[in-house]
Amino acid sequence: MRTLYLDLSMGAAGDMLAAALFPLVPEPEQVLARVSGLGLPGVEARLLPAEKCGIQGLHYQVLIHGQEEQEHHDHHGRHLHDIVEILAAADLPETVREDALAVYRLLAQAESKAHGRPVEQIHFHEVGQLDAIVDIVTVCLLMHTLNPERVCASPVHVGSGTVHCAHGILPVPAPATAELLKGIPCYSGAIPGELCTPTGAALLRHFVQDFGPMPELRTERLGYGMGSKDFPQANCLRAILGESGETVTELCCNVDDMSGEAVGYALEQLMKAGALDAFWQSVGMKKSRPGLLLTVVCRPEDREKMVALLFRLTSTLGIRESLCRRYILRREKGHVETPYGSLSIKRSQGYGVERAKPEYEDLKALAEAANCSLDEARKLAESFIQQ
Repeated sequence: MRTLYLDLSMGAAGDMLAAALFPLVPEPEQVLARVSGLGLPGVEARLLPAEKCGIQGLHYQVLIHGQEEQEHHDHHGRHLHDIVEILAAADLPETVREDALAVYRLLAQAESKAHGRPVEQIHFHEVGQLDAIVDIVTVCLLMHTLNPERVCASPVHVGSGTVHCAHGILPVPAPATAELLKGIPCYSGAIPGELCTPTGAALLRHFVQDFGPMPELRTERLGYGMGSKDFPQANCLRAILGESGETVTELCCNVDDMSGEAVGYALEQLMKAGALDAFWQSVGMKKSRPGLLLTVVCRPEDREKMVALLFRLTSTLGIRESLCRRYILRREKGHVETPYGSLSIKRSQGYGVERAKPEYEDLKALAEAANCSLDEARKLAESFIQQ
């Protein structure tokens, strides 16, 4: 499973997260050029080499008309509808636009709860500046490009002390940040200052699925996103991209008094309900009776649902459970045009393996159109795939 892990031992900010993700994408220059070409007035994005405590990484800088926007801070801020208009005008894939809007809605809801005002009346100050908007859009664009199957992170170091913002001097984490981090493991430390910003917290809440220790991971790429301040500890956010196994639940039961139709129906319903796999095997049971071993593989959080379905759809009186590690190749679907029509392709890769094979129904149609055997059609299909 393609997994992205974020080391948040020095918190999270939009620019640090963006800088950490850039080295993970195949062509970072293209993403950077796309950000600068969003159509936002005066925006220029830069990726600069940076070093913290001897560690080499990157610093992500967004200039507005040639200078950092903090130098001409707008205390009036923007409303959510202003952000919606800015994102609507930007040249972005629709999924990226939706992610960015979702992040801003999280920010608006957090500010609303923190300050006791309706979402429509919330002014975005720091997070409403163009450079913050670009940081959020950049992270969403990089996540769209990476398309990880799983995103997990360490507990969040929020810093300590106080922070100066448009509302005055506030405790760390700032109220909106604390609201966004509800339910997320976080901690304070000896380092003074705000390590996790509202932007960073909103991006984490939107994209990260699990928080905890780093999972078993076969690392492919590393990225270090550097903050602007210096501390005794390296001020960086580390992003790790790699392949990981997945913990799954395996449920098994034996039956010897069900018809083939009933077993087939049960397996179909289990798959429709979200099982990762469901199958049967012939087994010998007590009293020398032939029977079936039914096995359902599911995510741990779906265990109770699958157990209830097994009892309802089968005649079993008991179910066995075990936890397993599942390793899978990344899969995606594509199409190849041939003189005989379009051919649907399954592609899979990971662990140094890369495969592509046609869907059976399309392969069958190709064999009929080319008036050849299925094996000959498969060879023909492979020649089109390799072109």
